[in-house]
Amino acid sequence: MLVRRIGLSFSRSTRFLSSSSNSRDDVANAIAELNKWLCDICAYMVMIIQEMESVFGEPPSTSNLSSPSTQFLNEEPKVLPPKLGENELGLTHIGSKGEAQMVDVSSKEASKRSAIATCKVILGKKVFDLVASNQMAKGDVLTVAKLGGIGGAKQTSNLIPLCHNIGLSHVRVDLTLNTKDFSVEVEGEAASTGKTGVEMEALTAVTVAGLTVYDMCKAVSKDIQITDIKLMRKTGGKSGDWSREK
Repeated sequence: MLVRRIGLSFSRSTRFLSSSSNSRDDVANAIAELNKWLCDICAYMVMIIQEMESVFGEPPSTSNLSSPSTQFLNEEPKVLPPKLGENELGLTHIGSKGEAQMVDVSSKEASKRSAIATCKVILGKKVFDLVASNQMAKGDVLTVAKLGGIGGAKQTSNLIPLCHNIGLSHVRVDLTLNTKDFSVEVEGEAASTGKTGVEMEALTAVTVAGLTVYDMCKAVSKDIQITDIKLMRKTGGKSGDWSREK
């Protein structure tokens, strides 16, 4: 009803104002109608606001915008690691607040540990033939790469930020020429008796050995690829033995 009344008042007032034959009394009446129309509009808006407040509640005051309950809007998000059960495995290098940390192994018992890793260096036929015949300008590729891999294993804690500096009891690096795909297959093994595993040492050994092969042969070809770096087996430690399925 209110909307209809507003429409009638507005149409009547505009009709009076648009007519040039209206007297002063007619103009005054039209202005009065417009004023009434504006009052009706205000009353209608107040009614709508009251109706919305009854449904949705009153809007929050501006003083609440700086309250502690809304301060989180201005804070940077923090990534927290999920809480794990007793038998679940998590990322041990992440602290309770999501920061990087070195694992404290002081409470662990020392045990015999070993790990074997492998990688492949694809040479291509031309480079492969030169390596196989020991014709590379820098010398014996396989022997130098073997020594590079052993030295790399001993430097693992200096290369990987959160690795422990452990005493290795044994490092083995073997390189074998594969005539089927003109590659060098690298296998590395690390062993220790301590409180943490030697997987990273075995992986570092084969990686550095592969890089050494590349360095020895890069003058002949830049197309050499170092691929398939992976852990094959590990023994010892709290998690027990593990072997990659072939």
